Amino acid sequence: MSRIRVGPLTEEQRVALADLLGMDRLPPEHVSVAVTRLDHVLAETGDGLRDVVTRLVGPLDDRAGRRAEAAEARAELWSWLSHHPVVGAQPALLDWVEFVRRTGLVGGSVARTRTTLEQVLRVLAELPAAGVPLPVLAERTLRDSHALDDGTRCSTLVLRALAAIYETPAPSDVAQRRRLWERAGVADDELSSVVLVAGLRPPEQGLVSAILRLCADAGQVAALTLGQVRVTTWPAGLPEIVWVFENPSVVAVALARFGTRCPPMVCTSGWPNSAGILVLQGLSAAGCTLRYHGDLDGEGLRIAANVASRTGAVPWRMSTDDYLAALGPHATGPTVGRVTDAPWDAALADRMREHGITVSEERVADLLMEELHRYRPTA
Repeated sequence: MSRIRVGPLTEEQRVALADLLGMDRLPPEHVSVAVTRLDHVLAETGDGLRDVVTRLVGPLDDRAGRRAEAAEARAELWSWLSHHPVVGAQPALLDWVEFVRRTGLVGGSVARTRTTLEQVLRVLAELPAAGVPLPVLAERTLRDSHALDDGTRCSTLVLRALAAIYETPAPSDVAQRRRLWERAGVADDELSSVVLVAGLRPPEQGLVSAILRLCADAGQVAALTLGQVRVTTWPAGLPEIVWVFENPSVVAVALARFGTRCPPMVCTSGWPNSAGILVLQGLSAAGCTLRYHGDLDGEGLRIAANVASRTGAVPWRMSTDDYLAALGPHATGPTVGRVTDAPWDAALADRMREHGITVSEERVADLLMEELHRYRPTA
């Protein structure tokens, strides 16, 4: 504000204003006074304009200061969200972060928005789940079995995040929302969720261990259901390294080449389902090092980031150098699609965007088999 308009003034007030400002005539009943002039005149008396007004009417509202503080609080909130470990582990969520930022604050409140986002991130940190019902997931993560009911703010934001991870449209009806939850391992059917395992011979007794040993000894793959995996306890004495592949065709190549001496491996068959995640988490908890390989395209990077963040698997043969070596000087192939950053290699996504060509797992299968040759069981 550069000027103050006052009035109507009484005769006495007009005289006082003329004396204060050193006017050579009385001002009109309504007059506009420059703030800078008023402040200068009052400063000569030892008080500034702010001091005089504060003494007369009380503390002034610093609206500019409040706006600056609010802007700083919002910037801090979005920075916190962008750099949260859950987002860092799966860079595909950066698109979701931008969506949340555009949506704005919950009720205009930074504090309420952060509380909601903390809840959402706690849920995302547990996904994909191991086939738990939605109310159980809500109780486990948010201490409220109804917190993820259809239509709640938290549920909507979680589903929007899952759509970003899986690169699917945001669900628009109940059926689409149910399918997205199921894809994230929530309430998977115990029979339809299956994981492929080969070359693994657990030393303990039990149904799953027996199945795995029989299949490994026959040079075949075992297809374990979620129901079977749930009742499995992974013992000590498992192999130091378990190899994890995205595509069943690569496991088929390994079995054809190594037969009964196939190194231990698990196949996620694309995006891991509940059975796959549960097996990998169990093997990791038992002390196995998980080495993961998948397609080098946009979706392949997102799958790898998802598997690594949920199971502790380490991407293997998925570096920038591996990608460029596989391309060669005259490579052709499908386009990479939308590429998000790879948490394990800062340069990989840029090189993939630059060349735009997919390196499928099948393209480098022979190279992978050469390395696996050194890890065949001795007997």
